[in-house]
Amino acid sequence: MPSIDWSKYRQPRIRHHTNPQVYLPQHQLHVVPPNYPPLIEQIAWNEYFADARPPALLDIGCGMGRFLIEYALAHPTENVLGLEVRRPAVEWVAGVLRAEAISNAAVLWYSVANGLPFIETGSLRAVTYFFPDPWFKKRHAKRRAFTLELLTEIHRVLRQDGALYLMTDVPVVDQCQRALLAEHGGFVIEEITDDASWFAEQTDHERFCRAKGIPYVRLQCTKR
Repeated sequence: MPSIDWSKYRQPRIRHHTNPQVYLPQHQLHVVPPNYPPLIEQIAWNEYFADARPPALLDIGCGMGRFLIEYALAHPTENVLGLEVRRPAVEWVAGVLRAEAISNAAVLWYSVANGLPFIETGSLRAVTYFFPDPWFKKRHAKRRAFTLELLTEIHRVLRQDGALYLMTDVPVVDQCQRALLAEHGGFVIEEITDDASWFAEQTDHERFCRAKGIPYVRLQCTKR
């Protein structure tokens, strides 16, 4: 499998969070800030992928793209799309994709608080949502992207045999996600403890957790 020499790409210093308003749906805002990601209604996939086919895997909150890029390299017949709310991170990942000529991966500057209208119904094999911002304070909980509305969108875009994959090292986030999944009722939930039953590729934060011995939870949520 091809690999990336990550030492070639110096990561810019990027704030963990951006303007808090970008984590809310645009229709809830009285004034849209200038750094709010653009709304996307439709996409011509030939502008993003060499084979012009839609993505098979959607990586929500792809961050600096470690999982996205390594997954794309390991699965050259699948198109992979990453979504990230921080524009500098998107620009950096896109630069790596161009430099490495990876034609089956793309990244968009976008806030999933606005849904996934540009993803075709029943088109995705998998959706990943790994180590989201916990937003611990009660008044900030509304900024969490994982909502019933997003779950309904994910359920719509997944194929009948598709699955949503979740990872977090924050117990309160795990509890909230499980509660919303139970309320939604459209997924069969299985906790994965065996590495062989999970993705071989890892996010930067997963590597950090493993190195520091920090426990984390992995859920496979298969569409009913």
